[in-house]
Amino acid sequence: MKMSRVKLLSLMVCSFMFGLSACKQHKEIASGKVERPNILFIPIDDLRPDLGAYGNTVVKSPNIDALANNGVTFNRAYTQHAVCTTSRTSLLTGLRPDSTQVWDLKTHFRDNLPDVVTLPQFFKNNGYYTVGTGKTFHNTLQDSLAWNEYLHVDGFPFDPDAVYLNQDNLIIQKERELNRVKNGTAKFDKYGFIYTKAKSIEMADVKDDAYYDGAQTTMAIKKLQELKNKAEPFFLSVGFYKPHLPFNAPKKYWDLYNPEDMPLATNQFIPEGSPEFAVNGDAEMRGYYDRKDLPEPNENPLNEKDQRELLHAYYACVSYVDAQVGRLMDELERLGLKENTIVVLWGDHGWKLGEHNSWGKQSNYEIDTRVPLIISGDKLTSRGKLSNALTEFVDVYPTLIDLSGFQVPQYLHGKSLIPILENSNASVKEAAFSQFLLGRYGSKEDRKVERMGYTVRTDRYRYVEWYLWKKKEKEKGDFITRELFDHKTDPQENINIANNSENDELISQLSEQLKEGFSL
Repeated sequence: MKMSRVKLLSLMVCSFMFGLSACKQHKEIASGKVERPNILFIPIDDLRPDLGAYGNTVVKSPNIDALANNGVTFNRAYTQHAVCTTSRTSLLTGLRPDSTQVWDLKTHFRDNLPDVVTLPQFFKNNGYYTVGTGKTFHNTLQDSLAWNEYLHVDGFPFDPDAVYLNQDNLIIQKERELNRVKNGTAKFDKYGFIYTKAKSIEMADVKDDAYYDGAQTTMAIKKLQELKNKAEPFFLSVGFYKPHLPFNAPKKYWDLYNPEDMPLATNQFIPEGSPEFAVNGDAEMRGYYDRKDLPEPNENPLNEKDQRELLHAYYACVSYVDAQVGRLMDELERLGLKENTIVVLWGDHGWKLGEHNSWGKQSNYEIDTRVPLIISGDKLTSRGKLSNALTEFVDVYPTLIDLSGFQVPQYLHGKSLIPILENSNASVKEAAFSQFLLGRYGSKEDRKVERMGYTVRTDRYRYVEWYLWKKKEKEKGDFITRELFDHKTDPQENINIANNSENDELISQLSEQLKEGFSL
C-alpha cells in the first residue's frame, strides 16, 4: 500500500470525525430512548482457542465457559496478523495491516495514521467514559487519545510480562540486569524497571494479586464500582498478560492439572511440501534462560518431559486468567451492571504448543491465525450458541459500534456481526484474510531477508502466497512460493498440496479471491 493512499485514508478518518453526530437507533427501550450498553472489553495475550467453550476437555476454564453460555462463541474467528502489536492495531482500528502499515512489534499506528479513530476513542468521542488497564494496545505502545483514564498497578513494570517471584528466577533476572547495566545495554522503563527474562515458567505459592493480572483485576473491580455511579455509559478494557511467556502463575492453578493427562501435539513436523521459513523459529521462547537450546522446527522434537512441563504451565496460566475473568463478572453482577453490559473476550492470536514442531506464534497457519472470540450479553438474541461462520478481528469494531446504536463508519474493513448474534447459523462473509511479515524477529540470520505471506481462509481451504518484501517501499516484491491446505482432509494443515497439478484451477480461483481481499 503506497503512502499516498495512507494519506487519503487519514483524510477520510478526519472527515468522519466531524460527522460523529450521525447516529442510528439499533435498539429502543419502551420509552423510545436509545439505551447505550456498557462495554467490558477483555483482551487476553497469546490465548489460543483451547477452552471448554471450544471443546477442550483438559483445560479448566469455567468462568470463560459461563461467559460463552451467555453469548455467541465464534468458532472460526481469525486474527489479521499473528503477533501482538499488529493484531491489536488491526482490531482496534478496524483496518488491515497493509493499511495501518504496522507489521511488527515496534511501529506505533499513529506514526502512519495520526488521525485514525480507534475503537475506544470512538466511544469516548460519543459520550462514553473510557478506561484502559493492562494490555489493550501493545504493552508500551499506548494511545492517550483512546482513554479518559489509563490505569497501571503501582510496583509493577510498565511491561509486566516477566514478573518473577521465586528466588531462583529473581537471581537469574538480577544477574542479567547487572550484565546489561555493565555493558550499557540496559533500558529502564518509566517506573525504573529493566525488562529481563529469566526462566520460561514459574510456579509460586502466592495469592493471585502477587502477579500483575490478579492485581489489575482488583484495580478494575474498584474502577467498576466507581463507573457504576457515572451518568454516562462506560467502555472498560481489562487486558490480561497471561498466558503470554513466561508461563508464570500461582501454584493453585498448577495444582488443577496432571501433565500426564495432556495430549501432545500429533503433528510435530513442518508441513510436508512447505518451505521451512513459513513455520518460523521460536525466537521468543529461545530468549528464556532455560530454553536456549530449544530444537528448531526442522530438528527432532523437544523431549516429552519438557513438552509436558510447557503444556502444564500454559494451561495453568489460562486457568489463572479464567479466574480473573470470573472475578470481573461476579462484580459486574453484584453491582447490577451485567444486564446492560456487552462483554467481548478475545485472544490476540493463536500459539503453537508443539504443532509443526514449534513453540510460539508468528505464522500464517491455522494454529496461529485462529483465535478465541466471545461476545456475551443478557440482551443478545442468540445466547449459548457456537457459530461456525468465518469472521475476522476487523469485524469487532463495526459490531460494537452497531450494537451500541451508532452509525458504522464506511471506511472500516470489517462487517458487523449482528446477523450472527441474532442467528448463530447466519454468516456475513465467504473468507477471512491474514498475513505475516517474516524477517523482523529472531537471529541475524532470520532477519537477512523479509518475506510477506498473504493467506485466505475459506470454508474448506487455506491458501497462502509468499513474496519477497520491499522494506523501503513498503510493498511486496517478487513471488516466492505458495501453500494450499484442504481442511476437509487435512484440518491440521500437514500437507501442502499447492504443487499438485489437479489443483491449478482451484489455486487460480483462490489467488484471485486473495487479491480481492487485500484490495481495500
